[in-house]
Amino acid sequence: MTIQYQCKISQNKIKHRIKEISTQINQDFHGKELTIICVLKGAFIFTADLVRMIKIPVKIEFISVSSYDGMISSGAIRVNKALTADIKGKHVLLVEDIIDSGHTIDYLTHLLESQHPASLRICTLLSKTASHKNKYKIDYIGFEMTNDFAIGYGLDLNGQYRELPFIAQVINSQS
Repeated sequence: MTIQYQCKISQNKIKHRIKEISTQINQDFHGKELTIICVLKGAFIFTADLVRMIKIPVKIEFISVSSYDGMISSGAIRVNKALTADIKGKHVLLVEDIIDSGHTIDYLTHLLESQHPASLRICTLLSKTASHKNKYKIDYIGFEMTNDFAIGYGLDLNGQYRELPFIAQVINSQS
């Protein structure tokens, strides 16, 4: 597959925004331990950079879900790796790479709330607010974006392009 893409958010802008988000998280959870749940695979780079800037005690857990086939959302959410930690009574931050329609974040929020955490907040690198149909509040948003398909900085197209140090818009793709 050959694609063309254009840088939309530079590496420096991402780093600066993560610093701002981590400062807010440090304030919001001051004096508390935080359990961060990274949604694999897309959020792993964002989560790693975010965690390095958080100054409060953290535990990191992982969950994996999928709903995309190429550039198209299937609408069906599959859990590929379930959460193994007990989060009852814990302060939890769910970290996503991108929130598009909101179906996945609604599913995950409902799943995690059923485990009775002390608090549950949502953090996403990218938000396609115009597409949201979700009912849950997004507490920390890195960047708002249009409905264009994004790659880089952990986001992929068929498992490729996660390694790009910036966020790019796919201009066109050919198989």
